[in-house]
Amino acid sequence: MPTTSRNRAGRRVAVVGISLSDCGRVDEATPYTLHAQAARRALADSGLDRSVIDGLASAGLGTLAPVEVAEYLGLRPRWVDSTAVGGATWEVMAAHAADAIAAGHANAVLLVYGSTARADIKARRRTSNLSFGARGPLQFEAPHGHTLIAKYAMAARRHMHEYGTTLEQLAEVAVQARANAALNPEAMFREPITVDDVLDGPMIADPFTKLHCCIRSDGGCAVLLAAEEYVPDTAKAPVWILGTGEHVSHTTMSQWEDFTVSPAAVSGRLAFERAGVRPEEIDLAEIYDAFTYMTLVTLEDLGFCAKGEGGPFIEEKGRLPVNTDGGGLSACHPGMRGLFLLVEAVRQLRGEAPGLQVRRADGSLPELAVASGTGGWFCSSGTVVLGRG
Repeated sequence: MPTTSRNRAGRRVAVVGISLSDCGRVDEATPYTLHAQAARRALADSGLDRSVIDGLASAGLGTLAPVEVAEYLGLRPRWVDSTAVGGATWEVMAAHAADAIAAGHANAVLLVYGSTARADIKARRRTSNLSFGARGPLQFEAPHGHTLIAKYAMAARRHMHEYGTTLEQLAEVAVQARANAALNPEAMFREPITVDDVLDGPMIADPFTKLHCCIRSDGGCAVLLAAEEYVPDTAKAPVWILGTGEHVSHTTMSQWEDFTVSPAAVSGRLAFERAGVRPEEIDLAEIYDAFTYMTLVTLEDLGFCAKGEGGPFIEEKGRLPVNTDGGGLSACHPGMRGLFLLVEAVRQLRGEAPGLQVRRADGSLPELAVASGTGGWFCSSGTVVLGRG
C-alpha cells in the first residue's frame, strides 16, 4: 500500500474510530448533544481510552467552536483546529490533523460535528439563509440577488453550454444517489425516484428543481485519527490517510476564471500525487453533493473522466461507486457534510457499510477510497485518499 511523502518523513496516521450520531429527524437534541453522542460512539468504535485524545478539530458551533466543544466533551486538547471553509472543512481539517500527528504535535485528534439545522427551522429557532451576507467582497454581488443556489445553478448552466451536458444527466446523479440511499437503513429518504421525477419537480433555481438539491436534516458524526503506534491497541483494522490536498479559488463569481472547473482539480491532484496512486486505482468516491452538478464536475476534476465527459460518465452506471450511502441528496445533510464523507469511506474500506457495500471484481473489499469536500459556492476543496493495509 502506498504511503505519503509526509508519512515517510514522520509517523503514519490512521483513522481508528468513526461514528454517526442520531441523524435525520432529531427534534429533541441540541447540537452539543449530537457532538457528544458522535464523539462517544467514535471513541467506543476505536477501543481506545479517551485519555489518548490530545487534539480536537471543530467548526460551526458556538463563538469559539473548538474551545466550547472541548469543554462540553470534557477534553483539554493541546492541538486544535477551527478551520471553516464550508463543506470542505472536514477534509481540510483531516489534512491538518494528519500533518500534526505525523510531525509529533499531537497523538490522536478527534474531528467532530453536529447540527440541528432541520429541527431549528421546524421549531422556528432560525430561518433559511438566502446569502452569506453583504460585507467585504460579497457586497458587490448581494444587490443582484445571487443566492448560494443561484451560483451553483449558473455554474451548471455554463457546463451545459460548454459541453452539452443535459438536464437528464444531471438528474441521473439524484436518481443514483436515491438508489444507494434505498439500500441504507440510516438514510432519510429511501423511496426510489426517476429522471422524470427530478425533471418535473418544482423549480428552485434554473436548471435545478427540488430533487437536484440536497435535503436538510439533523445529525452529527465523528472521526478519530491516531498515530501508528496506537493502532495495535485499537478495536478494528486501521484505515490509513495516504494523501491529502486542499485549495481555495474565489469568493466572488467575477473572480472565478472558469465555472466548469472546481477547486477539486487542484486538491485532488495534490492528494493523488501525495498518496502515490492514480484515479483509476480508486475503488469508490465520496463526493460533496449539495447539488447534482457538484458530483458531476468533481468527478471530472478528480480525474475519473475528462473535462466535459461527466454527463456520459454518470450515465455509465456502476463504472465507479459514488456516494454509496445516498449522499447529501438523499441520506443526510445537516450542514457541513464533509465529515460524513470520511465516515462512509472508512465504513466501505472496513466492510461495514450499513447499505450498499462495495466489492472489487474478485469479491474482496475495496482497497482505496477518496473523499472530496467542496465548500461555499465552489470556493474551496479538500480531498483525502484513504487505504487499507
